Amino acid sequence: MTGHTQDDAGQAFPIYITVVGGLLLLALAYFAVGQAAATRSEAQTAADAAALAAALETRDRLADAWLANVEEPDAWQDIFEGRALVTSACWRAHELAARNDASVQCQPDGPLGYTVVAETNDTVGDTIVPGTENQKATESATAVIEARCLFKPPAEDVDEDVLPTLSCKGEDWDLDPEDLSDLPKPVDLFDVHLAD
Repeated sequence: MTGHTQDDAGQAFPIYITVVGGLLLLALAYFAVGQAAATRSEAQTAADAAALAAALETRDRLADAWLANVEEPDAWQDIFEGRALVTSACWRAHELAARNDASVQCQPDGPLGYTVVAETNDTVGDTIVPGTENQKATESATAVIEARCLFKPPAEDVDEDVLPTLSCKGEDWDLDPEDLSDLPKPVDLFDVHLAD
């Protein structure tokens, strides 16, 4: 009976080695998937941040344009629809992507949006999956700017010194041409967010 027990123990050892080897291989595969997911996440973060940076720069320019034309309500609609600016803020996307260790391609998406494709500068790295040592992650994001305000253009027979009320998502701004010290900020005028 003692000899039979030792034979069973000898047969279990190769199975044990096979199972441990399989688990180790599986762990390495999960590690490779994790590295790829982390690199992809870095690319998505860089794309999101770059698109938002370009959109925020444009929002600030639009808000500046509105402030410069606050006493000219006829110009407001063009500003709120993004037709007041012609220069792209993609430079801001490139600047922010460089801080996130990525490179981007940036394209204005109409007058009030930006689409960015970001690629990581770092690769996935060496894993048990062949070819990952040179594989970079690429992701895209689109940021949009939406006007938060509505107004009724002044009627032609209304005094030119009267400015229309600006209604911005539940907050009304009664603008007094004699006292323009309390004006909406860029965040009051425009909403910036990533497109779904």
